[in-house]
Amino acid sequence: MTAPLLQVRDLAKHYQLPRERLLQPAPVVEALRGVSFTLRSGRSLGIVGESGSGKSTLARLVMALEAPSAGSVRLLGRDLHALTSAELREARRDFQMVFQDPYGSLDPRQPVGRIVAEPLIGIDAAAARRRVGEALDAVGLRAGDAAKYPHEFSGGQRQRIAIARALITRPKLIVADEPVSALDVSVQAQVLNLLAQLQQQFGVTYLFISHDLAVIDHVCDEVAVMRAGQIVEHGTTEQVLQQPAHEYTRALLAAIPSVGAFR
Repeated sequence: MTAPLLQVRDLAKHYQLPRERLLQPAPVVEALRGVSFTLRSGRSLGIVGESGSGKSTLARLVMALEAPSAGSVRLLGRDLHALTSAELREARRDFQMVFQDPYGSLDPRQPVGRIVAEPLIGIDAAAARRRVGEALDAVGLRAGDAAKYPHEFSGGQRQRIAIARALITRPKLIVADEPVSALDVSVQAQVLNLLAQLQQQFGVTYLFISHDLAVIDHVCDEVAVMRAGQIVEHGTTEQVLQQPAHEYTRALLAAIPSVGAFR
């Protein structure tokens, strides 16, 4: 069996809050408490839980946007948090992120072509234009859209631009943090179908963060349920959604009647 693409081991993240009183110790919030999982190439793992469960903190640590308090994140065998700044910049071609807000994640002052090409390093202008055109085509936009600006596109189209930016380096892993929650319901299924299509076409692996079990049901092979900074249940999507073992998972399912809405 091949080695996992992503290995997360005993990951913890603590945030120190401001002191409430001068002589008292500063309170500490444990956002993550010993999170571990592996993700194999070509698979999709959904991380689901309520707001405050630690999902987005986990995404930031996997993306090496913040340092963990303890534990490790290994991609292709490399401990991302042990790399130098230069090594991390080089490694980022293998992992990219799609953010929640397609309105806030695209610089309105930049043309789409420059936005999509942003992650490229050490590539000449002609090759960059070609890669931008290929990425835009892959997400259902036109190469000519590279000259336009974000305000000329709808929310769903803007998220396609963000996905094109994530694809531009041909990454092994894409971390998608609530990528459809800011979109109209009528557009969500289109974007989710696009993500599934891109996985088949390019073999990309997804770590998919969502509070919505219907979204996870649509795009993920596996699901891990988080509560209070810990994974309380992890299994295949079918197993967890059809036969949940943990009471918290059952409570989530009971509270979200939309599972299967995108099928």
